[in-house]
Amino acid sequence: MAAQGRGSAARGNAAAVAALVLLCVLLHGEVAESAVYTVGDRGGWGFNTASWPRGKRFRAGDVLVFRYSPKAHNVVPVSAAGYNSCAAPRGVRALTSGNDRVTLKRGVNYFICSFPGHCQAGMKVAVTAA
Repeated sequence: MAAQGRGSAARGNAAAVAALVLLCVLLHGEVAESAVYTVGDRGGWGFNTASWPRGKRFRAGDVLVFRYSPKAHNVVPVSAAGYNSCAAPRGVRALTSGNDRVTLKRGVNYFICSFPGHCQAGMKVAVTAA
């Protein structure tokens, strides 16, 4: 009877290890599927980037990289209203490193440059993530 008990425990441990390995593979696969996109491609974050997302398929978890001169621009995550009115809400923190990374959430993600006149001149982008 004791030999059967040890065999059952070994099978149980093997099943637990297999489940853990499967979980790690699935989690790693989720991370590996995330893509990184540079907004504006080679030109970086600048004027007339509103059309940049066309033809691209984004998923929640993908990363947008905003590259720009921090002396001349910034990146502000905004709502649809902020995007349409080119207005950053009070208290929102602008990204200012010149090499900002933003992870997309499911739905539409809106970004503007809040330097005076920049958003109105086309420095804004809306990215829809599935």
